[in-house]
Amino acid sequence: MSNRITDLFKIKYPVIQAGMIWCSGWKLASAVSNAGGLGIIGAGSMYPDVLKTHIQKCKAATVYPFAVNVPLLYPNVEEIMQILVEEGVKIVFTSAGNPDTWTGFLKQHGITVVHVVANRKFALKAESCGVDAVVAEGFEAGGHNGREETTTLCLIPLVKNEVKIPVIAAGGIGSGAAMLAAFALGAEGVQVGSAFAVARESSAHDNFKKKIIGAGEGDTRLSLKKLVPVRLLNNTFAERVIKAENDGLDADQLRALLGRARAKAGMFEGDMEEGELEIGQIAAALNQVEPAADILQRIWKEFLSEKKRISEMDFEVHGEKQV
Repeated sequence: MSNRITDLFKIKYPVIQAGMIWCSGWKLASAVSNAGGLGIIGAGSMYPDVLKTHIQKCKAATVYPFAVNVPLLYPNVEEIMQILVEEGVKIVFTSAGNPDTWTGFLKQHGITVVHVVANRKFALKAESCGVDAVVAEGFEAGGHNGREETTTLCLIPLVKNEVKIPVIAAGGIGSGAAMLAAFALGAEGVQVGSAFAVARESSAHDNFKKKIIGAGEGDTRLSLKKLVPVRLLNNTFAERVIKAENDGLDADQLRALLGRARAKAGMFEGDMEEGELEIGQIAAALNQVEPAADILQRIWKEFLSEKKRISEMDFEVHGEKQV
């Protein structure tokens, strides 16, 4: 397949692995890139020196393109940007901040830039700043989310109709059928997070992977809206957050409840009760831990199969058979 996304990133399949905190280190990124997609190292949970090591190991593990995701609110963002340039990173996904701040700097160094958005306004802003593509991330997604709570099914055509640059769909995409739906709505690529969080190469703790696989419908909820909205998997901590919000705690009180390093404790160290567990609604459809390459191939083969099935469907309009 060839389209603007595969051409932009020089990849075989228009499937991008999301840059997830505590899940997407060099092992997962290189595995996805080696399988023909675009792997992403998630810098949001890494100190600068740790990120530098992951980039170097990723370069040693794959000859194919990979990217780094950088939350722009990161406290050491200046140092991070210098590392990206020094290490020759070719693709950067930015999120959680104003794209105007760093897009020009990255473009000056020949880096392809993609920004993550949750609404049309920010998509237009990102395009005006010169990014090469946007990720339109719907309400279903795990981790930090948009305040508008617009679902992927609604968001993709809204963004597609506003911008001229390619749109990558994210949120609730873990199958080829979902990928086909996103393409029908105008996306030219998909970003897959939760389905790769349970990959064998994911750096998520085994306890977290098992809990994701055991999740059902309704087991995640968007929380902490007074801070930065985040989709959490049910556990003791999530229940305390829900109670605190229902009791009307303010932002400072919620921040105190959240504390420090809670996501690391849950997703990376395996505390399934008091840890912060960020995952998307698609967790309810995930049922096994397997290699990242197998996940990507299953999505791609299902995409082609569903595309063929739809193209061969017979329809009847006013008594006349239509093919």
